[in-house]
Amino acid sequence: MFTALSTALSALDATSTAIDVVGNNLANLNTTGYKDTTVSFQDLLSQSQEGGLGTTQVGMGVAPPITITQFTQGAIASSTGPLDSAIQGDGFFIVQDPSTNNTLYTRDGTFQVDASGNLLTATGQAVQGWNQSGGQINTNGAIGNIQIPVGEIRQPVATTDVSVNMNLDASATPGAADGTFSTPIQAVDSLGNQVTMTLTMTKDATNPLQWDYQITVPGNTTTAGTPGTPTNLLASPGTLTFNASGQLVTPSAANGVIPLSITGLSDNAADLSTNWNLYDASGNPTITQVSQPSGVSANASNGQTSAELLNVSMASGGQVMAQYSDGTQSVVAQLALASIRNPDSLTAVGDNDFQSTAATALPAIGTANTGGRGQILGGSLEASTVDIASEFTNLIVLQRAYEANGKVVTTMNQLSQDTINLAQQ
Repeated sequence: MFTALSTALSALDATSTAIDVVGNNLANLNTTGYKDTTVSFQDLLSQSQEGGLGTTQVGMGVAPPITITQFTQGAIASSTGPLDSAIQGDGFFIVQDPSTNNTLYTRDGTFQVDASGNLLTATGQAVQGWNQSGGQINTNGAIGNIQIPVGEIRQPVATTDVSVNMNLDASATPGAADGTFSTPIQAVDSLGNQVTMTLTMTKDATNPLQWDYQITVPGNTTTAGTPGTPTNLLASPGTLTFNASGQLVTPSAANGVIPLSITGLSDNAADLSTNWNLYDASGNPTITQVSQPSGVSANASNGQTSAELLNVSMASGGQVMAQYSDGTQSVVAQLALASIRNPDSLTAVGDNDFQSTAATALPAIGTANTGGRGQILGGSLEASTVDIASEFTNLIVLQRAYEANGKVVTTMNQLSQDTINLAQQ
């Protein structure tokens, strides 16, 4: 009799715990990155009693339920936060608790930058990844707190290489208007000032497959120049020769780099030395001569002016992009992702974070879309995986179970009272 009472009480306790879990799920219906928790019930050891024709087994109730976090994919929704991030697939963002220095894991990508430039979660944990150093991001190195260069003035980089993709009109007439073609080439000096070089191509009067070239800068660009009179950068014009198919043959790819030098700049910058590359990295000429109007299709320069950091945003893949006042962008950091083989072993510690336990496999850390890790989507957040319909169904089932086991308690109480009354007769 007393076994039945304790059995029913264990059921009431277990069911109450399960209702707590359902309530917590419903409370986190709108929590970013929240993962639904389910409960698993196990019966307790049965008592065996020998009977005349067999064995009678009587259970001893139900054990406290085990909670299991379901790491299923949540819906991805666009957000307005420039640094918001969502993981599509497996993996966790890695964060560090500043108060304990513990490494934690989260699916909540609600990130922001503090006054010191630290990339933090909404609850203040430091987001982990790799920072840019020397213009490069070494994702093979150790991870650390991501730092955004807030208020940075980007230092200028002097131009060392320029190239121009263009066509020269094969049908042009020497001495006529179409026999001469000019285009500007922008360079940057060591102080970050723009230097405009002008490339002038002139079709040779005697060889229809040959064009002469000269490069000039405005006269006031150098202290030795004469304002209003262009200064030649080459002592004498150079020559480009094409074959019958319009392909550049002279200079050849082996000699296709034209050195240019500008000395004594008027803005007191260092002398500018740059190369004009006639061939691309694959050895293909960047200049052709076919019967189409002369024109430029593209040009490139590796210099950059000084600029102020305006804002940062998250790009897909977990790259933190910095936008500068000159309109350019550069990658200043890379988010790290941790892949954990048995995520259900993690323990929730609040603030949408999880902590590893003794049963947790060693996390594999890397970038998005590598090693089985999912993709990071910028400007997005992952919704909670709680399904309100399923939770309401569970709530009804658990309510009925609680009421049923409560009925066992009241029945056993009545039987106990009847037994006492029999003893008093």
